Amino acid sequence: MALQWTDTLDIALVLDEQFPEVDPNQVNFVDLRSWIMALEEFDDDPARCGERILEAVQMAWIDERAD
Repeated sequence: MALQWTDTLDIALVLDEQFPEVDPNQVNFVDLRSWIMALEEFDDDPARCGERILEAVQMAWIDERAD
């Protein structure tokens, strides 16, 4: 399944699996964007990404860690 920018929860789940040592509260958007685009499952236009999408991914990641 290919991930798109709008798949914020799915992206957060993959990031949580691949970066268990990372505190999502401390991730800057530059690194977050790079990590997302480097995901094997990710397939979307980099130009479609904005701050709101990155914020949504970060919040989903934080919520996932809280569970």
